[in-house]
Amino acid sequence: MVDTTAAATGERRPERLELRVPTSPTQLPAVRAMAGDLAMRMDFDLDAVEDLRLAVDEACATLSSVALGDAPLTVVFEAFREGLRIDAWVPTEPGVDVPRDGFGWAVLHTLVDTVEAGPNTQATVVAGDGSASPVACIALVKKLRQYASVAQ
Repeated sequence: MVDTTAAATGERRPERLELRVPTSPTQLPAVRAMAGDLAMRMDFDLDAVEDLRLAVDEACATLSSVALGDAPLTVVFEAFREGLRIDAWVPTEPGVDVPRDGFGWAVLHTLVDTVEAGPNTQATVVAGDGSASPVACIALVKKLRQYASVAQ
């Protein structure tokens, strides 16, 4: 992993990693593994690492269910001093929204500090192509323990 500390100040610089994978169930474990690896490298405790893996798994499965055909899933991990932000999205038909009911949605809310979801366009999502093509996206934030009580 790239050194993410600024030499002069010792502060952690934000670091971004983008993945594009097929929405196939055989490919989604790669995203889960990346989330776990990043969390471990950021010194999240073991429970938080597993929470992130499960949350990413649930978010990816939810987005796969609304994806347009064989369009890829895009996941952007941004590591920052206080924690990890994960933005995931898939191209969809116009008017498609992220399902926010049921057990999976409740699970997401218990595993991470912040979860947001909804329809958007490729012009406004992280790593989008700038077009007005519709997408469904889920954004997750998990804070490191020492920052979890600090308001975002």
